[in-house]
Amino acid sequence: MPTALHLVTRPAQAAIRRWVAGAFPRNGGGTVDYDAPVGDPGLFDPDGATWRIHADFPGMLAGGLAALMLQTLHPLALAGVWDHSNFREDLLGRLRRTTTFVGGTTYAPRASAQALIERVRHIHDRVRGTTEDGRPYDANDPALLTWVHVTEAYSFLQGYRRYSHIDLPGGAADRYFDECRRVAEALGARDVPRSEAEVDAYFRAVRPTLAYTERTRTVLDILAQVRLPVPVASLSRDVFLHAGAALLPEWAVRMLRRTPAQRARARMAAHALWSMAPVFRLALTEGIAAHACRRVGRDPRELHRW
Repeated sequence: MPTALHLVTRPAQAAIRRWVAGAFPRNGGGTVDYDAPVGDPGLFDPDGATWRIHADFPGMLAGGLAALMLQTLHPLALAGVWDHSNFREDLLGRLRRTTTFVGGTTYAPRASAQALIERVRHIHDRVRGTTEDGRPYDANDPALLTWVHVTEAYSFLQGYRRYSHIDLPGGAADRYFDECRRVAEALGARDVPRSEAEVDAYFRAVRPTLAYTERTRTVLDILAQVRLPVPVASLSRDVFLHAGAALLPEWAVRMLRRTPAQRARARMAAHALWSMAPVFRLALTEGIAAHACRRVGRDPRELHRW
């Protein structure tokens, strides 16, 4: 039987389905089949932490945006994006490709997930150069791969905690970090943190190498103006962007020079997204996570329980 919330929010659910499908089309234009082969769990245990955390759309989108903000603070990682990406003209396309990769490596059958990893490794082979101050960078550098992974995993977890309305049981965070590092390691990352304590220690160790530069400011300005192909695009963007900023650790908030006004907007957006999150769950019942669940004989509703 439909709940009262389901009935009251039915018009909003339809709108959410339309704009999510428009902004982030299933498969990102690719050909991954999430329904077959039957019984193939892919790279992760369907009963594990990664399937559950990555099934929460508000937390994942806000977390992905938080990760992008964090990544702008690493001069070597940012140089690769600056020199080899069309983010200035197509930042939405970059967001879609990242979404496709994370979704595919999480929920696709094993062969498809491994093919996505190999495709990214092949792209990384061409991404190398020097920074503005003459330091060499290489996208296959294990340290850079670890940085990108940790910023994403940390941000996705914080997004889940902040917006999912589901209490994370003891040990689940450590299980998540230990599980999801396998994708980073398959790409070539090394010494990848496998627990919350190790992630905290990693951030403390890497912070002296980070910097807010003119390139950081430029990328953040472009991110703040990205247009989603959805109704009320600027409002949708601002809610998710500021809700993403609300997930940043305090040291990053300071480094990114977030003003008191920006901090206030982040708190308001976080409250707004938290309030809307249950409607997203009711609306988005036929995404790739649901297809993957049925592929392995699971009820998709299990992803919202621990």
